[in-house]
Amino acid sequence: MSLRIELTDDPGRFLAEAGAHLAAAPVVTTVIATVTARMAEQGTASYGAAPYRWWAIARDDADRVVGVAMRTAPFEPYPAYVLPMPDEAAVALARAVHERGEALGGVNGALPASRLVAEEYARLAGGEVSVHEHLRLFELGELTVPAAPAGGLRLARREDADLCLAWFQDFGRAAAEQAGRTEPHGSAAESFTAEDMLARIADEIVWLWDDETGATVHLTAANVPAHGVTRIGPVYTPEEQRGRGYASRAVAEVSWQYVERGVRCCLFTDQANPVSNHVYETIGYRAVVDMVNLLITR
Repeated sequence: MSLRIELTDDPGRFLAEAGAHLAAAPVVTTVIATVTARMAEQGTASYGAAPYRWWAIARDDADRVVGVAMRTAPFEPYPAYVLPMPDEAAVALARAVHERGEALGGVNGALPASRLVAEEYARLAGGEVSVHEHLRLFELGELTVPAAPAGGLRLARREDADLCLAWFQDFGRAAAEQAGRTEPHGSAAESFTAEDMLARIADEIVWLWDDETGATVHLTAANVPAHGVTRIGPVYTPEEQRGRGYASRAVAEVSWQYVERGVRCCLFTDQANPVSNHVYETIGYRAVVDMVNLLITR
């Protein structure tokens, strides 16, 4: 079987040509589906400034789509995001990126394809590959709603935008700290603006938990569903409020709202953080696929 890689900088064209492939496995493809749909609808600037912006389609000799990837991250090291594809396609993608003269500092995504891309690019460019973070993608099975702590969940309002933005932006640091890492991995939230947060609040995809005194103590967010799947996150509780059950109850309530609408729910966890993995497994999330964030150093 011969394989070829097609690259495009047009999110609309990518969705038109690879949409059926994304829809066939909507949980695994959730990140590419939601990010690309947002860019196609609101423009590429809606995801922050980035030096590289492309989508890749791997096709077999029958012209069937057998894998996809993208490079749209607005944060260093501007990693590519790679989903499952044949080994030959992953190697071909790495070579295509190298031939374009791009400096590739990282590769995120599904194993083993993401590792093959990183290793082949490093071989060509003269570099080394290291693991920054092991991730796991979960999908909700049968939901178990835990007991509620004091207070209650509500949708974020416009007047909450500054707090929500601060917590979105601090999520990566807090997650790295809980996993025992000294350096967080970059995330799109770091480039969010007040306007970005207001748009998410208007889309009703950000929730806050207020305790019995009315103080806001927790945030759970989601993404606009794509192909019938929503991705929950970020989930953020300030350090002084952790251990009180806010995260498990909030995620369960948000998940239930989507289940009631016939939407499947998924989320990512850091494998180095046993607390979050246990919380989500307890309320019914089940592992789907292991993923990784890789760094390439020269």
